[in-house]
Amino acid sequence: MMTASGPAPVAPLPGPPRHPTDLRHPLDPDPVRATKSRAVFALGLIGALTGLFVGGVVPATVALQLARQARREAYASGGYLTGAAWLRRGERLAWVGLVLVAVAVVTLVVIGVVRYAEAPFGRDFSSNVD
Repeated sequence: MMTASGPAPVAPLPGPPRHPTDLRHPLDPDPVRATKSRAVFALGLIGALTGLFVGGVVPATVALQLARQARREAYASGGYLTGAAWLRRGERLAWVGLVLVAVAVVTLVVIGVVRYAEAPFGRDFSSNVD
């Protein structure tokens, strides 16, 4: 089999013409949104909504781990995986959820310490006992 010499043919990107460098090879895959970016956003949102109830730590942690994986995959894809905005929003929501968990835990510890300090120390005998 013989191949023609010279540069490979290129096809324009779909949509209105933008710039001459926007031409790409016809065998290149179409850019597609990464499914992990949606999952990161959903888990980050759940983490932010349930953060004050301390249950948000699990979805927020999973969201941050998935975000690391999604960033690696997007970098390896050479720009054919999109969804970076959803990924950033999901990461921010996950961090908000973790901050809310920390605030809830610190608040509960302070309340517990104050209640423990107000509790009577030792046995509380009646006034007529020596």
